[in-house]
Amino acid sequence: MNAPSEWEELVSTALVGTDRRPLAGTAAPEAELLERAAVQTVRMRAGRRPLAAEPVAAAPPEDRPVVSRPAADRLARILGGEQPRLLPEWLRVAAGHGRRVPPHLLPELLDQAARDRSIRPHLGVLAGNRGRWLAGLNPAWGFLLNEPTAPVPTVPTAPAGAGAVPGGSGGSGGAPDVWELGAPGDRRAFLAALRAADPAAARSLLARGWAKETPDDRAAFLEILADRLSPDDEPFLEAALDDRRREVRQLAADLLTRLPGSRLAARMAERVTGWFAVEDGRIRVTPPTVCDAATERDGIRARPPHGTGERSWWLQQAVARTPLGVWPRLLGRPPGELVRMRITDWGREVMAGWVRAAVLQGDPEWARELFACDPLADLLAVLPAAERERVAAGFVRRHGLDGQLIMVLGGAAAPWGPELASAVLEKIIEVSGTQPWNLGELTRLAGERVDPALYGEAERLSPEPPVQEVAALLRFRYDMVKELS
Repeated sequence: MNAPSEWEELVSTALVGTDRRPLAGTAAPEAELLERAAVQTVRMRAGRRPLAAEPVAAAPPEDRPVVSRPAADRLARILGGEQPRLLPEWLRVAAGHGRRVPPHLLPELLDQAARDRSIRPHLGVLAGNRGRWLAGLNPAWGFLLNEPTAPVPTVPTAPAGAGAVPGGSGGSGGAPDVWELGAPGDRRAFLAALRAADPAAARSLLARGWAKETPDDRAAFLEILADRLSPDDEPFLEAALDDRRREVRQLAADLLTRLPGSRLAARMAERVTGWFAVEDGRIRVTPPTVCDAATERDGIRARPPHGTGERSWWLQQAVARTPLGVWPRLLGRPPGELVRMRITDWGREVMAGWVRAAVLQGDPEWARELFACDPLADLLAVLPAAERERVAAGFVRRHGLDGQLIMVLGGAAAPWGPELASAVLEKIIEVSGTQPWNLGELTRLAGERVDPALYGEAERLSPEPPVQEVAALLRFRYDMVKELS
């Protein structure tokens, strides 16, 4: 009996059941059926003729050092499930040192990155030449080809006003080969480095080929223009408000919102002037009744989310895109008074708009006042680093352990210094005696965000198990960073 017919017989028997079509000479027909099917599967695979194919070219040699053996072993443990939330930190630190992952860990790491986009940004560096070679062989890992292959390059500064792109001989207009021919990630890295060195040259380079870029690339490049944003960028961004891609238009509007003297800022200020007034110590609001094409062009999305009214949605967005300096002039009160005044009927929308504006415009004064009224992680991130830690520590000391506390701490950028670390550890000790079952996320956050060099202080602070758990995680991170240095 040839292989295909034997396989068909096994399939037929499985479909009708061994009771109706028994296998001769066996006491356990179900087990025998499965065993024969397994053997036949191997036979069919082993006997298949290979398709015509060219031999795979060898992976190119590497050009950067591999991480140390202890660091590689720790990465294997993390990938295996030990402290998996530390994987992004391991990748970031290793990439910052310009190291690469050993080849035997690449498949597992790339498989995980295929499922989790958040860990991809550093993999172009860490995977090395072998990783890109593997990505060319496995479509599931093809995302790696879009990531930058080296840390952000250093780009020499062009002469003032030259508007030329330094550092290259190939390509059009003096642009280097990495810009003309590089992968998307390498092009983003080059533009970011050029923007940091010479904002005008970066903008000029981007403008020359803007119409030929893909929508995704246009959006990614606009995000890079946020660095060293200035009024000189306004004409380019104003033109981008007419882009075909909504994400590009929204990003352009966000950047123009950060320029208080822009034409978009002036248009938004003119719109809201007739909507707000102070009467009897309250802020009276008359929200817009229409959202015309000109308003949409300025970044106001006409269609509200499900469950939100149109006027509410338009009002919130307009407030968010209005320069914060408009409100004290329009309403005659400083920010601290305005955020505490009663707002008739539309207070939730106005406060949400002010919060968004404080974040977009990076205004510490408004963020400080708004945080005092409604502690939000986004507002905390606007404050200068030293103040952010002080404000977060004060909030931790006076607030109970709940979801809002966890969200606020999530907005406190790592590493946490001594003041915030002390406040959080004291909170852990306090709560461990009253509701120890509620400490899980707080102890994990502390272990992941506190400066790992403070592990000794945590060890000595208290013998309570939750504190020692934090100390152990800090020591794990301390050793991890040391292995990668």
